[in-house]
Amino acid sequence: MPTFHFPQQTNFYSGKVRDVYSIGDDWLVMIASNRISAFDVILPHPIPFKGQVLNQVAAYMLNQTKDIVPNWLVNTPAPHVAIGKRCQPFKVEMVVRGNLTGHAWRTYNSGKRTLCGVALPEGLRENDYFPTPIITPSTKAEVGHDEDISKEEIIERGLVAQNEYEQLEKYTFSLFERGKQIAAKRGLILVDTKYEFGKIGDEIYLMDEIHTPDSSRYFYADGFEERLAAGEPQKQLSKEFVREWLIANNFMGKEGQQIPAMSTDWINTISNRYVELYEQLIGGQFIPVEVDEKATEQKILAALKELIG
Repeated sequence: MPTFHFPQQTNFYSGKVRDVYSIGDDWLVMIASNRISAFDVILPHPIPFKGQVLNQVAAYMLNQTKDIVPNWLVNTPAPHVAIGKRCQPFKVEMVVRGNLTGHAWRTYNSGKRTLCGVALPEGLRENDYFPTPIITPSTKAEVGHDEDISKEEIIERGLVAQNEYEQLEKYTFSLFERGKQIAAKRGLILVDTKYEFGKIGDEIYLMDEIHTPDSSRYFYADGFEERLAAGEPQKQLSKEFVREWLIANNFMGKEGQQIPAMSTDWINTISNRYVELYEQLIGGQFIPVEVDEKATEQKILAALKELIG
């Protein structure tokens, strides 16, 4: 059930992490919750200040990349709230990878040498750089798991027209390069990430969040080569450590599997890791703000009044 009801509200959708309010035909109010998901399953306990971290990192990164592609964001009236333009979304996510890790490594380590129609070279180690970044798209499932898909399948199935897909590829590589530059200045490596795009009329827009710990994986640059040479796990800032904990506890979102219990200490550890990424990536102190729903509502109403009268 929606927490709020705004003037001219036409729809409400509760996603894995965000609550999304449609205002008229043109605007969205997106509220980042403290929910956390992995393997497309929402875990049972919220993570303190996670929504604020996601929203503020996304707003920062959207502002840092708006010269590459227009984006949906117009205003952030509260630390965990974003207001922006409503787009008609493409039904694919553009996943871009600079290193062989995570899902790509699990696929490679199983013996497969193609991922989403992209040929993977022989002789790579876990976390090695690809010769050049690769795009491994996935479908956007409204229910259940997103699925790997190739560029050829996307075009063949009419999910995205060929000329538009090629434009999405260009935007994806440019955004990833900018993200890597921003991360490098902060002593991090942007390993992989995903972008979502939509259209307003004939113009393509970047949507949703970008370069956040939920949509991206970061390694610390310091010691990366030494850990790689030694075959040691990389020191990273991302949600992957939550996935690894779930895998170690025999949960990968498959039918019949039980979500492991989350202790208070573990919940606080996850929260602290999100804050660590914010401070490392943005370069400033994170100021936690407790959510006050009444104050949040008033700030959103004021922002909407200024936007649409």
